[in-house]
Amino acid sequence: MDDEVQQPEYEVGTGMLCLFGRQLKLFRERAGMDRAKLGSRTGYSASTIASFEQARRIPPPKFIDRADQVLGAGGVLSASKEEMARAQYPAFFRDAAKLEAEAVVLHVFATQAVPGLLQTPEYGRAVFAMWLPQLDEEVIEQRLAARLARQGIFDRRPAPHLSFVIEEAVLLRPLGGAAVWRGQLEQLLLIKERRNVEIQVMPLSRQEHAGLAGPFTLMEMKDGRRIAYAEVQGDSRVHTERQRVRELERTYGTLRAQAHTPAESHALIEKLLGER
Repeated sequence: MDDEVQQPEYEVGTGMLCLFGRQLKLFRERAGMDRAKLGSRTGYSASTIASFEQARRIPPPKFIDRADQVLGAGGVLSASKEEMARAQYPAFFRDAAKLEAEAVVLHVFATQAVPGLLQTPEYGRAVFAMWLPQLDEEVIEQRLAARLARQGIFDRRPAPHLSFVIEEAVLLRPLGGAAVWRGQLEQLLLIKERRNVEIQVMPLSRQEHAGLAGPFTLMEMKDGRRIAYAEVQGDSRVHTERQRVRELERTYGTLRAQAHTPAESHALIEKLLGER
């Protein structure tokens, strides 16, 4: 049966962030420290400590561990690290992010923007800056950091197999301006040189197209489970039911056959860079 993503609130100022903030304040006061002293002991400013306590910022793992040690929290604060890490992502993506980090095979079909795993910091920031409703600058920075952290998948050992089919229109859209756009195309050329990565472009000239129903991601886990993830307008679903996953696997296979080969895609990206 399909599992629709249903997550508790982790948005800034709510849910688990508030709980962590209250716990942090209680342990700090019990230890007889003001915010400035805790900040000096952990490497953060008093205003940043206030932001953590008031659930206005998501605390990084290194702060959580250090604060737990300094305040003698006995592991209570450190136990929140996984939940705080999940809080970096928008609610609709949290389940998928966890699965993605554990996948041994990942296939991505992208139709709106360059996939997050391939984005440069500048391109990613431009994407988040264009979201509606608008995101606060602090939220943009948090989500950008989380997105870039996901790219650690390229350095995992053993290396997972990653493939991407990207609509040509995505590569023609200069999000963030010409300099950001060029940097992003150059990054694609660099990443595709990795032996465990394949990037294909779906040409605009193709008269047949198997992916008109929208973007999706396929994942294979260590234990052999095969999972699909689909998202549109912040509404997402993780599919585990075998028939549905198999349908999307067939779709992806057809997309790869219809798209340019990796070599042709490389040449196309180089051509785009040479034209502008």
